[in-house]
Amino acid sequence: MAEEKDREGTEVIVAEFHKKIKEAFEVFDHETNNTVDVREIGTIIRSLGCCPTEGELHDFIAEVEEEEPTGYIRYEKFLPVMTRVLLERKYRPIAEDVLLRAFEVLDPARRGFLTKDELVKFMTEEAIEALIEDRSWYQRLGYCCERPDCSQKFLCPALPSSPGEPFSQEEMEEMLSAAIDPDSNSINYRDYITMMVIDEN
Repeated sequence: MAEEKDREGTEVIVAEFHKKIKEAFEVFDHETNNTVDVREIGTIIRSLGCCPTEGELHDFIAEVEEEEPTGYIRYEKFLPVMTRVLLERKYRPIAEDVLLRAFEVLDPARRGFLTKDELVKFMTEEAIEALIEDRSWYQRLGYCCERPDCSQKFLCPALPSSPGEPFSQEEMEEMLSAAIDPDSNSINYRDYITMMVIDEN
């Protein structure tokens, strides 16, 4: 009886996911032929509350593309893969407190904002490479392998090798258009984090 109840509960959840996936997919199905441009897949996934890295997005697309890529993704191939992603709770967004600490690392004066120029500088590949070299960003973000027997400190193999991937020009422009206050030409990062964080309930 308990197993049957669990199965019914799972079926309800899956049905709800299917409804959300279909609605999100249909927004970009401009020809109403159950296909979307492959370039829209990231937007669809993010609209469903998932935040894949560029590498994860590439892998997802490879899984749903046709054997001979056409530049379009069919709903029939997208649905089961996206359902699995939602059921497994993959590509979860970063927690609000971690995002705040990351912005505070970039704002040591604790002004509560970054200028547009500062944000662009910090999001470039050059700045990310400098952070990799420095490696103190782990400490400022509160990361550490925390193994008492570890003598490697911030060279410990338990730590990730980089703080992330650089933004593409398109991603940078999209982020700036959403984040920057045109009056002050800056980003109040607490407000931006609140806007970015997705309610998981």
